[in-house]
Amino acid sequence: MTRHLETTIAQFPIAGEFRISRGAKTSAEVIVCTIREGDFAGRGECVPYKRYGETLDSVEAQIRSLASDIRAGLGSAELKTRLEAGAARNAIDCALWDLEAKMSGVPVARRLGLSPDPLTTAYTISLDEPEKMGAQAAKWAHRALLKVKVGTEDDESRIRAIRTGAPQSALILDANEGWTKDNLARHLAVSAECGVALVEQPLPARHDDLLADINHPLVICADESAHITADLASLVGKYDAVNIKLDKAGGLTEGLEMKAEAERLGFQIMAGCMVGSSLAMAPAVLLAQGVAFVDLDGPLLLAEDYKPSLRYEASLVYPPERALWG
Repeated sequence: MTRHLETTIAQFPIAGEFRISRGAKTSAEVIVCTIREGDFAGRGECVPYKRYGETLDSVEAQIRSLASDIRAGLGSAELKTRLEAGAARNAIDCALWDLEAKMSGVPVARRLGLSPDPLTTAYTISLDEPEKMGAQAAKWAHRALLKVKVGTEDDESRIRAIRTGAPQSALILDANEGWTKDNLARHLAVSAECGVALVEQPLPARHDDLLADINHPLVICADESAHITADLASLVGKYDAVNIKLDKAGGLTEGLEMKAEAERLGFQIMAGCMVGSSLAMAPAVLLAQGVAFVDLDGPLLLAEDYKPSLRYEASLVYPPERALWG
């Protein structure tokens, strides 16, 4: 039976504003890829990322360019040879996993040999002035893990305000490449003093080599420097952990391979996300099983989401229901 590919652009308003060192956004714009065969439909969602030159139009065009291949039965293994890693490949790959699960009646978790558990996920606090960030930390201090957007020339006051506001929460700082050679050591020292567990991508990706020559008083995690499995070997000795995001890796297939190789090389692993809906997070919850850090709070930042959506309770995110994905 012939398979058919469809794409839909969706927009989800963000509850408030989401701000990082590179700018702010008030909505999550996503592309949903649907692959149909007979009465079955598999879906995958991706978030085009401007940082990597992706737009809604360019990513949708990439997805649609494989319509004839999908009709001919293109699978996940062949997909890696047809599209480069990125948002478009992620949407198609996750749609294929979902379709196979629905057609076979075998959930993705079972195919992977998993009995997935609920996971403690971070909740993100956007970049702002120190006193406002401290107030946000106090508001969410009941959460077990907070991820804090930093990345300015002087983040010391922000780090201290966050720790004061949330004295018991575990903390992740995400600098989004915003620190420099001149302020790196000071910011890392303050972070360690304040009991931060992990700092994500402190320097621009092209400056990774600097991290090999400094003290690591806490875990330093690669994000923009770690896209696919082939990137990992060059990061040994520079980073302690890697953030695997399906929109960077190009799907669950590559994400699982990247996870296995990262573990072999001795990296700790964070499972991360762009700001997307429950449909985008669902496969990432399976990827995140057993990792050290989980940052899959995208739907919590939205004013609207799919129904059914992922189940979030307190600091936990639960595995997806089959009606959503997988």
